[in-house]
Amino acid sequence: MTYLSNQWDKLMVYCSNGELNISNILAENAIRPFVIGRKAGLFSDSPKGAQASAIHYSLIETAKANGIEPYAYLTQVLKALPYADTVEKIEALLPWNFKNQNFAR
Repeated sequence: MTYLSNQWDKLMVYCSNGELNISNILAENAIRPFVIGRKAGLFSDSPKGAQASAIHYSLIETAKANGIEPYAYLTQVLKALPYADTVEKIEALLPWNFKNQNFAR
């Protein structure tokens, strides 16, 4: 009962917003590849390596969440990035801005 009492305010925030999911399974499934990669030591021998790995996984999982095939997305972004010389061009490369292009799964 003490735990419930201590968490009551957070529970009420959750209960007052009908758009919040009761489960976090989607978030947990999205980070699963990162956790497996982290355990294998993939590119994370240093803080900079861990940051690069986190950025990589974030782009892939965000592409997936937006219905975009990650390999095609990253291939196109890496081709376009050298020519993205304005904020608008860089923002156009974000996964949620690719929805209307031919990268959907």
